[in-house]
Amino acid sequence: MGGTNRQRSGSWAKDLLSNKWLYIMFIPALIWYALFAYWPMYGLIISFQKYNIVKGIAGSDWVGLKHFIAFFKDPFFPRLMRNTILLNVYGLVFGFPIPILLALCFNEIRNVVFKRITQTISYLPYFISTVVVAGIALTFLSPTTGVINAFLERLGVDAIHFFQEPGWFRTVYTTLGIWQSAGFSAIIYFAALSGISPELYEAARIDGANRFNQLRYVTLPGIMPTIVIMFILNLGSMLGADFQKIILLYNPTIYETADVLNTYVYRKGLIDFNYGFATAVGFFQGVVGFVLVYAANWISRKVNETSLW
Repeated sequence: MGGTNRQRSGSWAKDLLSNKWLYIMFIPALIWYALFAYWPMYGLIISFQKYNIVKGIAGSDWVGLKHFIAFFKDPFFPRLMRNTILLNVYGLVFGFPIPILLALCFNEIRNVVFKRITQTISYLPYFISTVVVAGIALTFLSPTTGVINAFLERLGVDAIHFFQEPGWFRTVYTTLGIWQSAGFSAIIYFAALSGISPELYEAARIDGANRFNQLRYVTLPGIMPTIVIMFILNLGSMLGADFQKIILLYNPTIYETADVLNTYVYRKGLIDFNYGFATAVGFFQGVVGFVLVYAANWISRKVNETSLW
């Protein structure tokens, strides 16, 4: 037993020395996560306190589960949950497949110059500030001067008040999200496609497979592990939303469909100064996200042996 432990220790030390530069390069990332991802978790204690900014965490009174109970009994709770879940479901149903299809289309383009140009154009929206994206949406969808409504009026359709009618918000939000992130998200799938061995395609062509069958039996199975991993990661944010975009686009007239957990936390925490309650809502989001990711990962591992861990 002692000899085995010494062998393991020596093997670990040898690995550390042979990859020392990789570990050194990892140190800044480790420090960042420790300071900005893990250390702030200490602040979750606030969700169980009547937090007083003067007394601090150590001096604030404990209230137990009071904030959680108040949140679940809040009359806005059903609306917040419905809006948050529906926005994310729309994103999964309509937004998740688009980067995959985009990557598959890029993969089929044989003209290198045209391929690079189209890829670059699809990436650009991702680097546009959310404030600018919201401004573009408000301008294009304006009921009086917007391009979209001007086009509709030429077709004989009355102008639509996109940001005053609750029924339109989910469509606008989902469309903006797809336009802004689809191209950049496709990079991940395009990288997975480049990892598929050309020999597999050659063997498929020898067996008489056309382009569609190559896509079905070679390409899609080759990127399926990546698709599963990305789907699991997306499930972790089912109770989250693009806070910046929503806060820039919404107004009280469309709270019925636009008000989500993140905007509710903003109002409770930064406007009403109810830090304990806001932290409890955020804690609830984190726990649900963890449960969803863990459950999806467990199911995926059982079904197709692909998982995050």
